[in-house]
Amino acid sequence: MSLQLSLEQLTFRYQAGEQPALYDMSLEVAAREMLLIAGGSGSGKSTLLRCVNGLIPRSYKGDLSGRIAIGGDDPAGMGLAQLAQLVGTLLQDPERQIVASFVERQAAFGPENLGWPRQRIREAVDAALERLHITHLRKRETHHLSGGERQKVALAGLLTMNPPTLLLDEPLASLDPASAREALQLFRTLADEGHGVLLVEHRVEDALYARPDRALFMANGTARYMGDIAGFLADADPHEVKLPVEVALPRLAANGAEAARPRATPGDKLLEFEDVHFGYGDGRPILKGVSMTVRQGEVVAILGPNGAGKSTLLRHSIGLLKPKKGRVLVAGQEARKSTTAQLARTVGYVFQSPSHMLFAPSVREELAFGPRNLGRSKAEIDAARPQALANVNLEGFDERAPLALSYGQQKRLSIASVLSMQPRVLVLDEPTAGQDYANTIGLMHTIGKLQGLEATVLITHDVDLAVTYATRVVLMRDGQIEADGPPEQVLANLPLLEKCRVVPSSLLLLNLKLLPRTGRFLGAEALIPYMEEAVKL
Repeated sequence: MSLQLSLEQLTFRYQAGEQPALYDMSLEVAAREMLLIAGGSGSGKSTLLRCVNGLIPRSYKGDLSGRIAIGGDDPAGMGLAQLAQLVGTLLQDPERQIVASFVERQAAFGPENLGWPRQRIREAVDAALERLHITHLRKRETHHLSGGERQKVALAGLLTMNPPTLLLDEPLASLDPASAREALQLFRTLADEGHGVLLVEHRVEDALYARPDRALFMANGTARYMGDIAGFLADADPHEVKLPVEVALPRLAANGAEAARPRATPGDKLLEFEDVHFGYGDGRPILKGVSMTVRQGEVVAILGPNGAGKSTLLRHSIGLLKPKKGRVLVAGQEARKSTTAQLARTVGYVFQSPSHMLFAPSVREELAFGPRNLGRSKAEIDAARPQALANVNLEGFDERAPLALSYGQQKRLSIASVLSMQPRVLVLDEPTAGQDYANTIGLMHTIGKLQGLEATVLITHDVDLAVTYATRVVLMRDGQIEADGPPEQVLANLPLLEKCRVVPSSLLLLNLKLLPRTGRFLGAEALIPYMEEAVKL
C-alpha cells in the first residue's frame, strides 16, 4: 500500500506563541486509508493540517522543524499550484473558502486557475455537484446559501480537483445530520477509491459512521494515542470529544451526577413572528408564512435541513432582513419600524461564521465595540471584560488579534462580544461548531446563569444540544414549521425527524427509552443515576 503522507518529528511554534502548537509529531497515512483526528480545542489539530497543506510556513509564520513528505516528495520546494493538486483542504468555516459569486463558478475555480480544458472542467463540476446532490444549486448565488449549503459547495470545489490527499477540518460543523451522514459515506468512498483522508472532528460519534481505519487523539500538540478505533474509544476523554453515550456515560460518572436543570414557566412574549414570508433577490421563497413566538424563560432549539430558513427567520429579529409579508415584533415593537440600536438592546445574534462579526485589532477592542455604541462608559466596559472572557474560556486573551485565534476560539469570542451588550434574548447560530464537549457544556451553563438574559434561541444541527438544554423544539423544513412543542414530544416523532433530515443520536435514543422513568429529557451527566437501568434496556 503506497504512502500518501508521511510526517517525521514535526514541531511548529507560531511566531506569537510561547510554546509549540505541534510537538514531535510523526505519522503515516496510506492510500485507501482514513485517519480520524480528534482532540480538545487547541490540541493542535488544525495546525497539523496547515503544515501538510502548506499554509505553514507560507501564510502562518513561525519555527518549523521535522520532515514532511507528500506522495514521497518534499512539499517545501513546491509552488502552491503544484501542492494544491496533491493536497485538498476543506476548512472549518466555508466563508473562508467561497470566493466566487455563483455555485457553478466556485466549483470550477480550482481547475480554471490550473488552466484545465473547458470540457474537462465542465465534466468535473457536473460530477462533483451530482455526487453531493446539489445540482439544484448550480445557478444560485453563493451569498444567498445557508451555511450548510456553502459547506457542500466548498466540498464540491475540492472534489473537482480530485487531489490524492484530502484534509477535512471539521467538515460536519455546518451540515444537517442527514447531510453529515451522506458526507461521511462519501469520505469513506473516496478513501476506498484510493485517496488518503485525514478527518478532523470533535463529533466522534458521528465520524464513526465513516468507518475510519485508525484514530489519532491529540492533546497539547502531541499524539496521546495513535492506533485502531477500539483502542481510541477506550482511551478518549469524553470531555474533549463527543463519544457515543454508552461509551461516555461510565467515564462521566467518575465526576458525579449532575442535577437536572429546572424548566422555567414561559412568561411574556419577547419575539413574535406573524405569518412571515421572505425571499432573496432571486425571488425564490425562503419563508412561507412562518408564525412563532419566543417567551421569557424559554430555550428554543430550531432544527431542520440545510436551507430550511432557520437563520433567515431569526435574522428578521435584528432588522437585517424585512419580511415581504407578515410582521416581526421584538419586545412588542414592530422590527421594521425600529432602529438597529433599539433591536440590539433586546436581541443579541451570534452568526454562524465568526468572520461575519470579528473585525477589531484586539480582543479588548472587540468586546468594547458593542457596549460603547450602546452608550456604556469605558469604566463599565473595562470592569465587565474579565468576566466576559472567563465566560467563554478566553481568560488572558485581551491583546490577542481575533482573526489570529482558532475557529473555535473565534466562535466563543463572537458569543462574548454579543453577551457584552447584555441582550434580553440571545440567538446562537450553530453554537457548537468548533467546540469540544467541555467548552460547549461550560458555555451553556454560563448562559443559563446570566442575569438579565430572558430567553435563548439555538439554531442548531446538534441534536444533543436540543436534548440537553431546550425547553422547546421547533422543526423547520422548506420554509415552514413542521412541529413546535416540548422536546419529549417533538423529538419522539422519529418519522418526522427523518422527514426533516434529523438523525437521532445515541443520547436521544437513550432518553426515549428512559422517558417513562425520567419524565423528561436529560443531558448525559444527569442520566448517570439511571446507568444500571440503561444497561438493561
